[in-house]
Amino acid sequence: MSTPPFPAPGSRAEVEEGTAFTPRFDGNGLVSCIAVDARDGQVLMLAHMNAESLRLTLETGEAWYWSRSRGELWHKGATSGQVQRVVEMRVDCDQDAVLIRVEVGGDGGCCHTGRRACFYRTVTLDPADGRPALRTAGA
Repeated sequence: MSTPPFPAPGSRAEVEEGTAFTPRFDGNGLVSCIAVDARDGQVLMLAHMNAESLRLTLETGEAWYWSRSRGELWHKGATSGQVQRVVEMRVDCDQDAVLIRVEVGGDGGCCHTGRRACFYRTVTLDPADGRPALRTAGA
């Protein structure tokens, strides 16, 4: 049996105030990860990490994710050249989400649609019927 890459979370006080990195993975073995541009602070994308991708990210200094749709590890930028070099990693108060500040290689994009960031649409309410609708930012 292999040793888990991260220790199990301790008490609430240890998780929230301690110095041990003990990520709390969800029922699918994942934590959410927000990637932010290290230069200007723009939120680039939200992805998920399992223990292996989180370990690889820490070891290599480049972002690795778990692709839920493909069911496999994903080294961001391995094929596109948009490698994300991690400048800083933070964890939220209960250690179930990670934020990474990154420098993006290649053309600087992060979204599979070809845009710089995945959050390119705004949600608005239609004044006539109150239903939510999407609008492309800047359009």
